[in-house]
Amino acid sequence: MGFPESEKRRLDVWICMNCGARHRSGKGKPPEKCRRCGRKRFRKKAKESRK
Repeated sequence: MGFPESEKRRLDVWICMNCGARHRSGKGKPPEKCRRCGRKRFRKKAKESRK
């Protein structure tokens, strides 16, 4: 439940499926590999739920 600007930035965050590290990547594409563990599997960060 943040500001609209912060919600837009949140959508560009990818989470590594192996170690849980957060990565930002532009233009809706996931990063090539994780900077922490080197894996290539990512998911989008979930939107904040609204009550």
